Amino acid sequence: MKKIVCIFIFLLLANFSFAAGGSSSSNGNEANLYKEAKKFIVRAKKLENKDKLEKALKLYSKAYDKLLKAYNKDKKNPDILNYLGFTLRKTGSFEEAEKFYLAGLEIKPDHRGINEYLGELYVKTNRIELARKRLEVLNGCKCEEFEELKELIENN
Repeated sequence: MKKIVCIFIFLLLANFSFAAGGSSSSNGNEANLYKEAKKFIVRAKKLENKDKLEKALKLYSKAYDKLLKAYNKDKKNPDILNYLGFTLRKTGSFEEAEKFYLAGLEIKPDHRGINEYLGELYVKTNRIELARKRLEVLNGCKCEEFEELKELIENN
């Protein structure tokens, strides 16, 4: 696992360096970048479920790169912030992920995805009380985010 995290950090830094010094032309607007990132995330989740972690990490890195570009164009989009947090959480960058989730909640406190994923991060980092607070926000939504976070909390 340590090797996988090292590979991801290398890829992340390489992508970040390129994004920071890249050209002024873009591959599309933030909506297209967001859609492309979501496709990478969906594929990465499938690979992760098949225990193909190295390949999943590469796709999460690609998604992160697209999301970062989208974020640079639209800093007030909670969906972009949600998936920035998600990709970072999936690769073990919990502190950075939490920052994006919290920024997203400042914009939209009742965002179901952010509340669920931040709750999952809190469970993963042994902060169950904070996870329960995210669950309280989702309480009453009759949504899968509530059910999934509730089950995760109960099983830990």
